[in-house]
Amino acid sequence: MQILLSNDDGYQSRGIKTLAGALASIGRVIVVAPDRDRSGASNSLTLDAPLRVRRIAEDVYCVNGTPTDCVHIAITGLLDSEPDIVVSGINHGANLGDDVHYSGTVAAAMEGRFLGLPAVAVSLALQGGRNFDTAAHFATQLISQLTDHPLPVNTILNVNVPDLPLDEVGGVATTRLGFRHRSEPVVKTTDPRNRPVYWVGNAGPSQDAAPGTDFHAITAGKISVSPIRVDLTDHASLSSLGDWLKGIE
Repeated sequence: MQILLSNDDGYQSRGIKTLAGALASIGRVIVVAPDRDRSGASNSLTLDAPLRVRRIAEDVYCVNGTPTDCVHIAITGLLDSEPDIVVSGINHGANLGDDVHYSGTVAAAMEGRFLGLPAVAVSLALQGGRNFDTAAHFATQLISQLTDHPLPVNTILNVNVPDLPLDEVGGVATTRLGFRHRSEPVVKTTDPRNRPVYWVGNAGPSQDAAPGTDFHAITAGKISVSPIRVDLTDHASLSSLGDWLKGIE
């Protein structure tokens, strides 16, 4: 099995190195990742400038672009043969609820799914322990399971792992995405020339963290596995929207 591994924390991050080492036990791992931290890049593609790929070592490449750029380039031209699966992570921090809309980690997996490959995003809900080995162990098991039992073609898995030693993890939960409160306000300050600058505020605290959500699972010390559909269409609303649109025909 050939595994394409990417992330949004950069090719030198501890998370991607730990995961690459673990996945090597089940297949050939090819790392194509950003040359620096690109957290929050979401699904952005670089269209206004050329991208450069640098070979760091055998089967390790860095790209001066976004996580989506990395996966797109790898599958559509860089690699000699198409990988069997795309794995993104291990992210340094959770990607829960609304986070998936902004996450470069999730976006890298989603790009793999857009291009027709099974895909998984893996994040560690850091709490100071930095138990990346726990996340890597579970990810390896999960990807082995995917090989034998593929998911529907429109689905990726968003995996969040509590920052605990493996023997303290409270199990695995199938979860839906929770929901955060509104983000905190921007932080306004000034640069050395007294011009205003703004820092994006922190994400809001969890609002919908009921049982069954990814937030609840992590709080309970469980691994959260959420299926995410790439198709964003609200199929249930198609008929009612058609009726609504008749009013402006």
